[in-house]
Amino acid sequence: MKVGVNLINFGPGANPKALKSWVQLVEGLGYHLIMTSDHIAMTPDVQSRYPAPFYEPISTLGWLSGITDQIQIGTTVIILPYRNVIETARACANIDQLSNGRFILGVGIGWAEQEFQALGINYSKRGAITNEYLEALHLLWEQDRASFEGRFVSFTDIDTAPRPIQTPAPPIWVGGPSDAALKRAVLWGDAWHPIRIRTDWLRDTGIPHLKEIAERENRPVPDLCPRIRLYITDQPLRDDKRVAGEGNLDQVHRDLEELEELGCPYVVLDNYFDDPEAMRHHESSWRMLSQVAETIIDLPNQTVR
Repeated sequence: MKVGVNLINFGPGANPKALKSWVQLVEGLGYHLIMTSDHIAMTPDVQSRYPAPFYEPISTLGWLSGITDQIQIGTTVIILPYRNVIETARACANIDQLSNGRFILGVGIGWAEQEFQALGINYSKRGAITNEYLEALHLLWEQDRASFEGRFVSFTDIDTAPRPIQTPAPPIWVGGPSDAALKRAVLWGDAWHPIRIRTDWLRDTGIPHLKEIAERENRPVPDLCPRIRLYITDQPLRDDKRVAGEGNLDQVHRDLEELEELGCPYVVLDNYFDDPEAMRHHESSWRMLSQVAETIIDLPNQTVR
């Protein structure tokens, strides 16, 4: 199992110097992946949870491709309806080229209704738009010349060069806990990417339901690549009161071991604590990432012990 980190690209502590320090720390500690999140219009509903400044992910990942060497880079997640799918396909193919095939695209349908209004996108159709865009995205990445006719986007004879280095395409991770999200992951994704989950829920409910949908659609079961909250405490927390990644170091280790036993090829650690002011200084988050790396990552081979 590979372990990644969610780069905090927003809030009072976000600036180019801090972002570069995050990236250098994460790559230097031997983590396998660094991902970043998405908002474009900082409307009141977005600001209430993710305050400005917010560094847009696609341009940030283009920068990351040049300041990293080995670590994979990606999105957790971009809101696919926010951008024309041709633009998304071209920008992400470029990132895959610039990073020499290290890109992973995590996608979601979005939740901030005011942001959709500001961008002129129909909030109620966001799921349908995402489904159609995923279908079109595969064509734009996998064919030299692509055409598509849909409800929300249509194009004819688009020359797609430069296509991604990864073949047939970079991995697509689909976020969201709903039945529609799981079906989306089955039909168009390489992995399901749930966030802030409990391992027992994942084992007893999430994975069986994903398998049911895959069987119903007569499709392979996608990989499971969750993002979990990393919050290390001095004392253990009650197991019935915590999500995966919370608790003392032994509990965090146990969660990671359980996720590996469940067959997760990746897990992403998230250091955001829903308190923007707490992110003004990064030392606490960096200390927790260092603690995990020192005990689970074998630096010479970059594998989880």
